[in-house]
Amino acid sequence: MRLVLFGATGFAGGAILREAKRRGHEVIGVARNVESLAEPGRAGSLHDEQFVLDVTAGADALLVAIPARPMPDDTKLLDAVPTLFAAAERHGLRIGVVGGAGSLHVSEDGPRVIDTPGFPDEFKPEAGAHAEVLAAFQRAPAEVDWFYLSPAGTFGAYAPGERTGSYRLGGDVLVTDADGNSAIGGDDYAIAFVDELEKPAHRRRRFTVGY
Repeated sequence: MRLVLFGATGFAGGAILREAKRRGHEVIGVARNVESLAEPGRAGSLHDEQFVLDVTAGADALLVAIPARPMPDDTKLLDAVPTLFAAAERHGLRIGVVGGAGSLHVSEDGPRVIDTPGFPDEFKPEAGAHAEVLAAFQRAPAEVDWFYLSPAGTFGAYAPGERTGSYRLGGDVLVTDADGNSAIGGDDYAIAFVDELEKPAHRRRRFTVGY
């Protein structure tokens, strides 16, 4: 496949880029600053509609691995969603989003993770913004093919983990282990993400992954 990956220099984006290339896919890494990429990438922004339409021409999928919270220039991921839909409709490509865990539920009938008393205040802006992005995708035009993969509760550069090659999938409920812990390493998250690209099983759906 030919994949266009926005946020290629971040934790999740970098892991997805490495995993996709390891499997032989062509990946165009896009970021505001691409100097840290091991291979040549494209400097650009999701908020530049013409750039997005141009860089995704001929692609099979458009992958989004950027934060949802407002950036220093006051742009946020939610503002770019119409551009993502426009690219999908024009080029017939699939959209894959690195989502957040905050909008997952703690149990089938339980509250969202973000609404639980112990949820850290410092994570609420990102989690809340990502919940808005998910809601926007759930209202996407019927012809737009997308998936949104929420990680486990513990996920990020602060807990990179080790590659195991195994994971468990869930729907809208946080995946936890026998001790109640919810975690997924960067490499194993990327494996689940690229597996979905290669063998679509969650069209127009959010799903989650954990150990």
